[in-house]
Amino acid sequence: MTDHALLLVNLGSPASTDVADVRRYLNQFLMDPYVVDLPWPLRRLLVSLILLRRPAQSAHAYASIWWDEGSPLIVLSRRLQQAMEEHWPHGPVELAMRYGEPSIESVLTRLAARGIRRVTLAPLYPQFADSTVTTVVEEVKRVLRDQGLKLQLSILPPFYDQPEYLDALVDSARPHLQQGFDHLLLSFHGLPERHLHKLDPSGHCLKGADCCRTASPEVLAGCYRAQCLRSAEAFAARLGLKPEQWSVAFQSRLGKAKWIEPYTETRLDELAGQGVKKLLVMCPAFVADCIETLEEIGDRGREQFQAAGGESLELVPCLNAHPSWVAALARLCERAPMML
Repeated sequence: MTDHALLLVNLGSPASTDVADVRRYLNQFLMDPYVVDLPWPLRRLLVSLILLRRPAQSAHAYASIWWDEGSPLIVLSRRLQQAMEEHWPHGPVELAMRYGEPSIESVLTRLAARGIRRVTLAPLYPQFADSTVTTVVEEVKRVLRDQGLKLQLSILPPFYDQPEYLDALVDSARPHLQQGFDHLLLSFHGLPERHLHKLDPSGHCLKGADCCRTASPEVLAGCYRAQCLRSAEAFAARLGLKPEQWSVAFQSRLGKAKWIEPYTETRLDELAGQGVKKLLVMCPAFVADCIETLEEIGDRGREQFQAAGGESLELVPCLNAHPSWVAALARLCERAPMML
């Protein structure tokens, strides 16, 4: 069978480090109602204000980590796509970005024109959030509807607790941990707290210190923070790490809204103040290194930690195209359920 495609989808990147390209990318990203969940007039006003200064700041940050081949996120995602071709015998393996290029619409249209009849959609996000998984799925549905494409669709669900993902995470991190460290910080991407509250059927979200650890299956299915903690705890257990050897934090805040805690920048200062000298940082919410890992943690985070008294901060690379991750992703995609 060669008519069953695999479509890998990641967040996206500006086309270049030019301010105009960064502004275009940020506008598309921030105007997504799953990202900035405000009514359109308020969202448009807020994003317009953000775009007055943010593009120039972000362009500088992108330029500091940009590779000769282009955006690290795009380059690494392409490498994953190429590696997956050997593990997916059913048809072509394609890559799309939710924002920027290659767009989901262009890739799906091209697949349909080639006679592809079935697509397994793989949003490359271990944990569930509306601003990552839902927006990808809804964009795919929109394209199929608006373009009248007759494609059967299977969707890879969040895999934060799947053994294949966790084992690949361990395999990729083990060489770095074996070099010795004082503390391991697992820094996940943050979310505004309201994103969690609106998906909580129990009404108890973030109401207690242990609410994420005691979440029911119904709550867990939509609770990003709880899923992050489950990933972290399972990862630490596989490596036999003691509780004092590792901790969790959340990075990449934007705006003045209340975001889930603890904050990564706060933890960096705390750990340095507690005498941690050699700090390892992993970012398990990302499967490919990008501006949030390379620049936010690898550059600014290192500077902050050292200014607070730490000696070294090593960023453990994301899964990228690690062989264990390629094999794991192939197995996960093989059992992705068909969408009704």
